Amino acid sequence: MPIQIAFFGATNSGKSTLVNAIAGQQVALVSNIPGTTTDAVRKRMELPGLGVCVLVDTAGYGDEGELGAERERLTKAVIDSTDVAVLLRSGHPADDKWEAMLRKAGVAVVPVERDFSAQTSALVEMTLRRIAAAAPEDEQRYLTGRLVDKGDLVVLVMPQDSEAPKGRIILPQVQVIRELLDRGCTPVCCTPDSLDSTLNGLKGAPALVITDSQVFRFVNESIPSDWRLTSFSILLAAAKGDMNAYKEGAKAIDSLKPGAKVLIAEACTHVPDTEDIGRVKIPAMLRRHVPGLEVVVAAGNDFPEDLSPYSLIIHCGACVANAALVRSRIRKALLAGVPITNYGIAIAALQGILGRVSIP
Repeated sequence: MPIQIAFFGATNSGKSTLVNAIAGQQVALVSNIPGTTTDAVRKRMELPGLGVCVLVDTAGYGDEGELGAERERLTKAVIDSTDVAVLLRSGHPADDKWEAMLRKAGVAVVPVERDFSAQTSALVEMTLRRIAAAAPEDEQRYLTGRLVDKGDLVVLVMPQDSEAPKGRIILPQVQVIRELLDRGCTPVCCTPDSLDSTLNGLKGAPALVITDSQVFRFVNESIPSDWRLTSFSILLAAAKGDMNAYKEGAKAIDSLKPGAKVLIAEACTHVPDTEDIGRVKIPAMLRRHVPGLEVVVAAGNDFPEDLSPYSLIIHCGACVANAALVRSRIRKALLAGVPITNYGIAIAALQGILGRVSIP
């Protein structure tokens, strides 16, 4: 995942100007009118020494206009997914408060004093140098962890239902296939319908079976009990989240009572279909397990600030979100005393096979 570098500061402090200077092109609109930037503007690009990064120009803070509070809300929403925050200090009274807020959230902060007399090139060079020094260590590690070795045969069970993008394969499946190829493994892909024929065509047992979580039970019943089994969602959860927190959170499923409120948290925003895993399938499983549950879905940045009404949070695999966002949500849940788990872990627990699942 690329490093997300967000630019914070009071409205009209020069955030957009600095982002444009670093990008070498007009990414964000610049004007003398306060509050020109409203929604966050993102630009993906390569930065020296850091590789692929996402620059985020935020709406800023301190605007007293009608939309000022909304701009601040949108700016705060960016914090959770930020790896490095560039804070343009312009002498605004709220600068100290925002720096403290960013540091409390565990974000690496690069303070930059606004100086219009300085050469733009010098400011860009200094800012990039400070960003490189503050950027987190490269956490890139294999999704499959220690579950496979070079030369292993791995079976991937990939349902292509109405939720699968037309003509494409969903991101977690693509990532795992590419990783297995890079590791010198042999991935064998099939749908649930063709699993039996695929297994009959194998010359030996695979080192691992990876499935979409929604067909966990079917795949578990279709393969020998001594074969290792996991899911794409669990691989992502281990790479980006906290497996100890997720496994502990899954225990709360059995203590849910009728009328309890469960939050389904999605990191992305999409139009759901009739076979949607988070909107349809998991809620149905939960209600079969505990009739009368209230299930609430929060998508994209709409993660509730007040988590106290919820008895459990079930988070998606976060295939399009970075680790910073996932871990910030886990931290918020734990601080609020609300158990949190992951799609794959929750489904395995609901189907009674969590102890059978291999975790990286």
